[in-house]
Amino acid sequence: MAEEKTKVEELKEKLFYKTKNVFEVASEDEIKKAYDYCEEYKDFINRGKTERDFVKSAVVMLEKEGFKPYEFGTKVSAGEKYYYNNRGKSLAAFVIGSECICRGVHISAAHIDSPRVDLKQHPLYEADGMGFFKTHYYGGIKKYQWTTIPLALHGVITKADGETIDICIGEDPTDPVFYIDDLLPHLAGDQMRKSLSDGISGEQLNLLAGSRPYAEKTGEGIKLNILSILNEKYGITEADFMSAELCAVPASPARDVGLDRSLIGAYGHDDKVCAYPSLTALVEAKNPVHTTMAILADKEEIGSEGNSGMQCAVYFDIIADLAKSFGVDYAVVRKNSKCLSADVNAAFDPNFPEVNERRNACFVNKGVVLTKFTGSRGKSGSNDASAEFVGYVRNLFDSNGVIWQTSELGKVDCGGGGTVAKFIAKENVETVDLGVPVISMHAPIEVVAKTDVYETHKAILAFFKD
Repeated sequence: MAEEKTKVEELKEKLFYKTKNVFEVASEDEIKKAYDYCEEYKDFINRGKTERDFVKSAVVMLEKEGFKPYEFGTKVSAGEKYYYNNRGKSLAAFVIGSECICRGVHISAAHIDSPRVDLKQHPLYEADGMGFFKTHYYGGIKKYQWTTIPLALHGVITKADGETIDICIGEDPTDPVFYIDDLLPHLAGDQMRKSLSDGISGEQLNLLAGSRPYAEKTGEGIKLNILSILNEKYGITEADFMSAELCAVPASPARDVGLDRSLIGAYGHDDKVCAYPSLTALVEAKNPVHTTMAILADKEEIGSEGNSGMQCAVYFDIIADLAKSFGVDYAVVRKNSKCLSADVNAAFDPNFPEVNERRNACFVNKGVVLTKFTGSRGKSGSNDASAEFVGYVRNLFDSNGVIWQTSELGKVDCGGGGTVAKFIAKENVETVDLGVPVISMHAPIEVVAKTDVYETHKAILAFFKD
């Protein structure tokens, strides 16, 4: 009987699929590498909370590694490293491979924008002894989560004379912060009878900006005082808000979560937690066989629109220009290219198990997530990668010791979401989604596991070095 049981267990081991927890299979040295890697990641995202900030930090990092600015028409050679800064809001960095570009480009495409609260074009007003900035939220947020937390203001203001000024208020410990009011529970009876989505309206997301009037008694003295402070520091007037991009983001830095320090709580993991590994893998791959490219796009949270989003032609214009440099048919390059759409998935949360189908969910500390399809309801808006390409990727990961899992985004008919994958696949490029499981996605502070972040770096590195 015991012998028969052994045979059954062997058959189960051979035929059944079981996910792996990184802590159960990785060495202590490998886990230490993950923790060390994430210290650098935390530092990077503290400096790169918005897409503009992230691009700046990425350019500094790439230039230290020998990457040079790319201009269209440049004659390139194998081993050369370039980056293309698209309007300071998105970025494409690439290394020319040792083999003909006709064999295709290996692309990792992430996005670097995150849900937030943007200032309107006429934001500043005064009411009943308080000064506020009017806002319009950006991306899919739960509005109530953005009240009563410290917020920092990031962005740029372009003045009438064309000068553009960088703004960052609230990140230095000596800076003031901004704040969105909410009702005290004693007076919130009517509010708390509303649904969560209606408890705070979009027009109530007003940033508290001050309460002290200008020294001389005058009408709208608080508004005047706020403008005089801004004018003294930045030389701007109220009209300059019309040509500004200013956004409020959580002022908190990235912090370890849990007594074991296994998790990271931070603003903007979605999707900077995949963008950063795309960069580090590109740098570490050194001299790849295929031409490799990391795309860090803007505007994914609002549909990848505009001239800095993934639907912008610039990213594939670059590939077309590279093909032209080598005298190769651009259509052939696209056909032979492959892409990891590096975006996060929703980790299974035991506090809210009802939204997931457990067999097809992803879990923290079980490695990078391969997501064959996204979308909603009947896979609407999804790329839905081919079996052949998924087979290629799983073999690549297994061969390189990458710990990985698969997932879909919640139960069927429970919701859903999309990524940049479909826009890349539209160019006739084999594409599949891959990224980090996230707890509390789109909240002001999201949570990820350090091991999963590092496995994502390993996965993209294996893809770039293949």
